Amino acid sequence: MNKLPYRITLEEKDLPRKWYNLKAVMKELPPPPLHPATLKPCKPEDLKPVFCEKLIEQEMNTTDKYIEIPEKLFEFYRMIRPSPLIRAYNLEKVLDTPAEIYYKFEGTNTSGSHKLNTAAAQVYYAKEEGLTSLTTETGAGQWGTAMAMACAYYGIDLTVYMVKVSAEQKPYRKAVIETYGGKIIPSPSDTTEVGRKILEENPGTGGSLGCAISEAIEVALKSKNCRYVLGSVLDHVLLHQSIIGEETRIACEKFGIEPDIIIGCAGGGSNFGGLIAPFIGDRIAGKNKIRFIGVEPASCPSLTRGKYAYDFGDTGKTTPLLKMYTLGSGFIPSPNHAGGLRYHGMSPVLSKLYHDGYIEACAYEQSKVFEAAVSFARCEGILPAPESSHAIKAAIDEAVKCREAGEKKTIIFGLSGTGYFDLTAYMSYNDGTMTDYIPSDEDLEKGFSSLPKVD
Repeated sequence: MNKLPYRITLEEKDLPRKWYNLKAVMKELPPPPLHPATLKPCKPEDLKPVFCEKLIEQEMNTTDKYIEIPEKLFEFYRMIRPSPLIRAYNLEKVLDTPAEIYYKFEGTNTSGSHKLNTAAAQVYYAKEEGLTSLTTETGAGQWGTAMAMACAYYGIDLTVYMVKVSAEQKPYRKAVIETYGGKIIPSPSDTTEVGRKILEENPGTGGSLGCAISEAIEVALKSKNCRYVLGSVLDHVLLHQSIIGEETRIACEKFGIEPDIIIGCAGGGSNFGGLIAPFIGDRIAGKNKIRFIGVEPASCPSLTRGKYAYDFGDTGKTTPLLKMYTLGSGFIPSPNHAGGLRYHGMSPVLSKLYHDGYIEACAYEQSKVFEAAVSFARCEGILPAPESSHAIKAAIDEAVKCREAGEKKTIIFGLSGTGYFDLTAYMSYNDGTMTDYIPSDEDLEKGFSSLPKVD
């Protein structure tokens, strides 16, 4: 047996001081975002009413492979990083597999997930710009919690539109966000024009990330000295999350680990994109042959069943149009428990990489995901988030294939967060009341019918 320690933790001197910009190494860039009114490529000034200026600059950067992490932000990172890369010895034993399995665990901070990496960065830049308030959305609540923590640290007011079904399933997330000073509004709500319209068209809806985004943007545009921040999908978010992949790469080099497969759950793409960034950069350069697998819920299968098309990032159709794999901004997913994966589209960068064959994708029903989550919890001692458990399920499947083929491969997956606020979901699985939903082709066509007509 390999005698590496269970927890591989970097020393502070090894912490990355730069983010990795995937767009600077891609052979072909994703098509640019389009202005919703003119359908022309967006210019920086088009985005200024919504986003912080420094984030717009990072969003548009296609030339710098590495971007410096500001010193004052690095001081925040030092409180929460590095996160450990853990060898799953017990899981390997249970599976009786020759595979080596590692997971990068991002759940060691109070938000319980990787979201704090970009929340801290975005709030830092907002503070530097002199803003006094921010709006955002949250699905499962990890992003809202991370934003509340970062806003409390930097002294900025925060309003969070939380997907209604998640707010109902996870009241304790609301308590944590409010403890850090954030204001929670279940979405869709009657506090915005777009919220009232969505409720009129879909009475009784549990909401979606697309709905919540629309409401948060509307409030940002109407509020003084306020901007909107997003926890996934956009290029600058993937940039900030690349610290996960950079730490993983440094640990692999330091301890002689050579991954064959890297797996991450994929909703909007920030966790998966951040984990694979430097590795897929080397793959593009011909330096490795790693397989990259994004895992999504069967109930919201943007990569595996979506269309590669220009689409709005929100249900209210207010954002720039993004070229991505999408189910249509009008698609309202079922109230499954992987709240952070309830987004209708996928990061334009990951969508392009998937379209060009650099990454793979698969989808699972939630009952199979929770079966994997429980198995993992019992042998590894960590209760995983439902989102992260999609990656666990795929890692287990790949490890079983290694056992059946008698092949030794090295698998790394992203354990993006903990599941301690997801106990309603675990209760549903444990008492046998959990159900699976897979949208029919007819259901998907309803979403596709909302795609804008772009030549």
